[in-house]
Amino acid sequence: MTLGPTPGRGTRTAHRRLPTVIQGGMGVAVSGWALARAVSSTGELGVVSGTALDVVLARRLQLGDPGGDVRRALARFPDPAMARRVMRAYYVQGGIDPSTPYAAVPRFRPDPPAALQELTVVAAFVEVTLAREGHDAPVGLNVLRKIEMPIPWVLLGAMLAGVDYVLAGAGNPAELPAMIRALAAGQDVTMPIRTQGLRSDQPPVTVTCSPTSLLPAVLVADGTWQRLPEPRFLAIVASTDLATGLAADPATRPFGFVVEGPSAGGHNAPPRGPRRTDERGQPVYDDRDEPDLAVLAALGLPFWLAGSWATPEGLRRACELGAQGVQVGTVFAYSQESGFDATLKQRVIDAAVTGDLVVRSDWRASPTGFPFRVIELDGTLTDPEVVAARRAVCDIGHLRSPFLREDGELDFRCPAEPTAMYARKGGRPQNAEGRLCLCNGLLAAAGLGQRRKGGAVEPALVTSGEDFRGVRDLAGAMPGGPAPYPAAAVVAHLRSALGLAGSAPAS
Repeated sequence: MTLGPTPGRGTRTAHRRLPTVIQGGMGVAVSGWALARAVSSTGELGVVSGTALDVVLARRLQLGDPGGDVRRALARFPDPAMARRVMRAYYVQGGIDPSTPYAAVPRFRPDPPAALQELTVVAAFVEVTLAREGHDAPVGLNVLRKIEMPIPWVLLGAMLAGVDYVLAGAGNPAELPAMIRALAAGQDVTMPIRTQGLRSDQPPVTVTCSPTSLLPAVLVADGTWQRLPEPRFLAIVASTDLATGLAADPATRPFGFVVEGPSAGGHNAPPRGPRRTDERGQPVYDDRDEPDLAVLAALGLPFWLAGSWATPEGLRRACELGAQGVQVGTVFAYSQESGFDATLKQRVIDAAVTGDLVVRSDWRASPTGFPFRVIELDGTLTDPEVVAARRAVCDIGHLRSPFLREDGELDFRCPAEPTAMYARKGGRPQNAEGRLCLCNGLLAAAGLGQRRKGGAVEPALVTSGEDFRGVRDLAGAMPGGPAPYPAAAVVAHLRSALGLAGSAPAS
């Protein structure tokens, strides 16, 4: 059995040149396979989000897999029996009734059930396989270091599908280069999990992924693992210090870096130095938060700039400063192929074009405690009335924090869960003030919100960067008025300042 590149594909071009434009791995299902495929088809790097793929796949199957895309990818999974088990667990022909809640997906623990391990591997395989269809350009996968327990299984599934790049941010991704090498060789990988209350003299809490135990069907005839192709690893960093530290050690050295500024969407690193806020409670950044690009260039590794570089002039300037190119999120998020709910997408575009859009960095919204950039929209979780009406529940749990109880047992808590429950677990009630359920809110923004008893649907939360110049230009130029535009138009727009109308240049 052949692993890695999808059967029937031509020779890959991933290692013949480097991308000039990297499409950001945004949110939950916003950077889905359709967007990544559209961007990669232009010769640049399309990226699928690896966040909550287990839940995303389960809900797509429960919706009946309109168009049959998931089932087409499942037919190519190297262990057909595992693919069938996932189908039996979640697929509903014709889709569930609109009033029926989605079936729950088990939550990750240090000893995740086999069914959850299989679902996660299969989900990542499906997302990357669909993104790679119809072209020979590279495809990437984005994972968040702060959502750590699923990472080994997400990587394994993506590598089975032949992913070309892995990008990781939202924390220090030092373990990932070695993890990728081990998974490629079929070796077990053990990942320590940050656990509150764990003393230095206690054994760490870990998760272990065993490729050969999970996927015996992909063993070759002589009983040895057929090595998987290793994707290039790009570390997403916000500081020169982290980049320098990762590059200094061969065990942690990435292929390159994405250098993300504070204007990017989603989670941002807090300002360096004492905590500072403006009159709206937003974090205040200054020159200390600007990475020294000369130091980065001296590391000798390729790097891309992210956060307010998404214009033709920004791309040209980034290249003049020594970058290979730019990573772009927001302008792709409002393209036709992105996974945002269509109504939300149009509302944001209309507000951007009229100048009524409000984007703010909220230091309280995320259960992680990091600044999180949100768009203020009536009817979403930035609306106080919506927040007050929502019943707090923690039924997805990707942002839960593991901790040791007084009796030494492992438990999990999240400041966005019901406050009384959080307090019973030792959490401080004041830490729960203003927290929002990102798991449910971001799934709802992608049209996959949970249906609750009584007909309520989880409200959305829209995260985005603050640079909407490209959105206004491209949406405003659409025939018939402002509207989503093709992702290929974004790439052509960005390349225009470099005179690159066709494929990306050779490295």
